[in-house]
Amino acid sequence: MSNELGKSLQSRRDSEKMWICASEDTYFEEELVAAQIDLNDDEQGQFALTLRMWVIGVVFSIIGCGLNTIFELRSPSISIAKSTAQLLAFPVARLWDRWVPNYEVKVRGWKFSLNPHPFNKKEHTLIFVMANISFYTRMTVDLLIEQKKFFGKETGWGFEIMMILALFLIGFSFSGITRSILIKPKNIVWPGLLSTTALTGVLHRHGGLEKSSSGSWKISGFAFFCIVFTTSFFWYWLPDFLFPALSYFSFPCWINPANRVVNQIFGVSSGMGLLPLTLDWSQVAYVTSPLLVPPWAIANVAVALVFWVYVVATACYYMNVWNTGYLPFQSSEIFDNTGNVYNVSRILGEDSSFQLDVAKYENYSLVYMPITYALNTFALAIATLASLIVWVALEHSDVLWRAMRKPWDTFSGLISPKQSEQSHEPNADVPVWWYGISLALGLFFAIFAIEFWNLDLRWYGVLFAFLIGAVFFYPVTLIYATANLKVGVEIFCRIIGGFLWNGKPLANNWFVGLGYTTILNGLSFSQDMKLCSYYHISPGSVFLTQCVGIAIGTIGQVAVINWALGHIRGICTTDAINGFSCPFSRTDFNTSIIWGAIGPQRFFSATSGYRSLFCLLILGGVLPVLVFLLRRRYPDSLWKFVNVPLFLGGLNYIPPATGMNYGSWAIVGLVFGFYIRRNFNSWWRSYNYVLGSALDSSVSLAGLIIFFTVYYTGAADKFSWWGTEVHKNTCDYQGCPRLSLSPNETI
Repeated sequence: MSNELGKSLQSRRDSEKMWICASEDTYFEEELVAAQIDLNDDEQGQFALTLRMWVIGVVFSIIGCGLNTIFELRSPSISIAKSTAQLLAFPVARLWDRWVPNYEVKVRGWKFSLNPHPFNKKEHTLIFVMANISFYTRMTVDLLIEQKKFFGKETGWGFEIMMILALFLIGFSFSGITRSILIKPKNIVWPGLLSTTALTGVLHRHGGLEKSSSGSWKISGFAFFCIVFTTSFFWYWLPDFLFPALSYFSFPCWINPANRVVNQIFGVSSGMGLLPLTLDWSQVAYVTSPLLVPPWAIANVAVALVFWVYVVATACYYMNVWNTGYLPFQSSEIFDNTGNVYNVSRILGEDSSFQLDVAKYENYSLVYMPITYALNTFALAIATLASLIVWVALEHSDVLWRAMRKPWDTFSGLISPKQSEQSHEPNADVPVWWYGISLALGLFFAIFAIEFWNLDLRWYGVLFAFLIGAVFFYPVTLIYATANLKVGVEIFCRIIGGFLWNGKPLANNWFVGLGYTTILNGLSFSQDMKLCSYYHISPGSVFLTQCVGIAIGTIGQVAVINWALGHIRGICTTDAINGFSCPFSRTDFNTSIIWGAIGPQRFFSATSGYRSLFCLLILGGVLPVLVFLLRRRYPDSLWKFVNVPLFLGGLNYIPPATGMNYGSWAIVGLVFGFYIRRNFNSWWRSYNYVLGSALDSSVSLAGLIIFFTVYYTGAADKFSWWGTEVHKNTCDYQGCPRLSLSPNETI
């Protein structure tokens, strides 16, 4: 894009004097300009599927998959971000350019060149895609660890490979079948990709970014990236290791550490975080990078934060609704009637089936949740489910109706895939039946594994979980594709699984995996497909690359998990060496026990008080209708920016995220996405996404180095001073409740 285009866009914005509207074509053009996405293929004639891409991509994927899998089991956890792989792959590829000769190799009539042309953006993008698939291990690792270690159900490599492969393939098919409505439309930008494209642009163009016309900012995008990356890399050592109090910057709690009300209001660990201050980018970007989220989406979530956390949750807490006053304002834990963390082992039978012992449960305690846990994880999650269905029916019924009325347009590839005239890669287009085969294989693997290894879920449970994923994949992915925010449906799967397989927590575990993890996998595949479309990479090349990423991710996770369970002493216990206590898997195991063993019938019983949470189903169904009518009645008002699923489900990271995370995220996002974009548009177009990419990649790389050099070696154990302890010596950090129980008193 030229400077003239940028100036014309700025002129139009000034003349209209209105903030960003996602329905305007100029908005999307401006997004692409800022993210360095060229609508023209400037690398036409160059290949994407080169030997260089395969070697670098496979090596990085194997290493990253192994490291992310092993450190998923550790506390504190560390992970290699996909932006780190994107950054490190570039110098390796440049060394290949310089050192590898351009020899042509022939193998049984098939020939390829070792170094056909300089490393290009298409190759770089496919390396990123392969890494993105294999690096994401969070949900699948937990499923296997829970079954093997906590449930004690040993099934061997066959089951593990088939089930993980099934989760990948079903999500892959969701993505491929919905390409025409989620990937191909130009107005669905997928803002989460824009920092990726910005980093790709500065790496490959070395200063080719459009420079700011502000007079004081004349440096290139590449130079800006290098400065921010270096500064952020060294700064992150302060909040992450040397001065952690900068990360939890709740100075009112430091001044009065024993005052419970002060700590509950201003606390950033267990409080509401009314003063969202932090000097740690990882805290600001805990939900997602605020520089990548449209301001209308941030505004919806910010209003939700004020209303649901600062007003509703606070009022319920100080009115002691559901006895929450005896618990911390916020926590990821569940509690018993003494205000202590719930001991799940006290309600299970003596055998190894993990069945609920009703007598033990009745003699021990009901389950009690902190107010933010009950409100966000359950009440608003239930309301979000209803709102998603009604919202799609009202706002996007035309898209679904066209798909049903014109199946030939949607599934034209079933008969004959179209070949791209500009493509130089094999299999230029991908017919939909390829994804149909993927779906069939995924369902076959899942059903065969469940039945052959005699798990509690059974074959009809697999099909029902698939149906849930199919229903919610489109609305969940559409919200992420337009707002870069994930709305979860995990709790819905937990509740449904608990009703259908009451007393069978292992069935609940895999029902959630097949119903929710497949959505997350499919969302990731769709995002990668959209990224490749920006760089004019043929769908056939993307399909093949994603298949290789699936294979690496499946085999890599299973191999590393089995190695870790057999070689790390005390793994998944409190006595584990080097902190390999499997914290995420243990939390999910407790959740499976609650919903699978205790069951929703007991959890939502009249005595527990949580039955009223289901009333929010009505709210979730009614709100989208009201907003839809108001938008039609007042088309030019602010109602056109209201998104009910985001208002209800945008806070789904709370807990473990806090008001401080969302508050600082919203402030930074609105400052850059609205104020700077409107008043310093040339700077924003030149540097906004480059800034986001530099911050994300530098923090990820710094965190990895700090972990291996400081925490893994044990050096951090001997380092202590005021800046490492002040935030810990507060009621906020210790989770003090508002009300106290005497030693023999119960809730």
